[in-house]
Amino acid sequence: MLVLGLTGSIAMGKSTTAEMFKGFGVPVFDADLAVHDLMAPQGAAVAAVLQIFPATGSLAEGIDRKRLGAAVIGDAPALERLEGILHPLVRRAERRFLALARRNGDQAALLDIPLLFETGGARRCDATVVVSAPPHVQAQRALARPGMSPEKLEAIRARQLADREKRRRADFVVRTGSGRALALADVARVMASLERWGNGEGLRQE
Repeated sequence: MLVLGLTGSIAMGKSTTAEMFKGFGVPVFDADLAVHDLMAPQGAAVAAVLQIFPATGSLAEGIDRKRLGAAVIGDAPALERLEGILHPLVRRAERRFLALARRNGDQAALLDIPLLFETGGARRCDATVVVSAPPHVQAQRALARPGMSPEKLEAIRARQLADREKRRRADFVVRTGSGRALALADVARVMASLERWGNGEGLRQE
């Protein structure tokens, strides 16, 4: 089974692209959703997070992600401690997902991980896909989100590898800045490459 890694900077259209892959029958592991589940009421990460950030929630109600974000934004040591809790638990969920995909006989599975390159996750993938849009499109999308500000956007961007570097490292690029049709065509090209790989040919984008 081939493991694809999907990534992209904030507001680049990664979630929409993941849905496109699902439409082609590729199972998708959503790392953000896994984190959400870990911090939901009675989630596996709640107790450990509360030990470090007690004002962010409760065991019964789970973790308020807005409060938690405010507690770690711009605070590298705090963020590192939080990631030390979450990353091993997300990896465990990822391994369970991949094991199930293999048992199901899937030709490929996709890991949707926002910080794929930044955290070394690309090493666990056979190929990587990055979603990309022009900077002005990215900013317009991001600033339309509730609670987003130019300052917060820049802080998030500072944590993420530059889009041009992600595109350089990726095996495939899905262009999301010029409409759904173009992005879907790019995803279809990835799927065509997967089919060739399944037939014993090299994995490449044409």
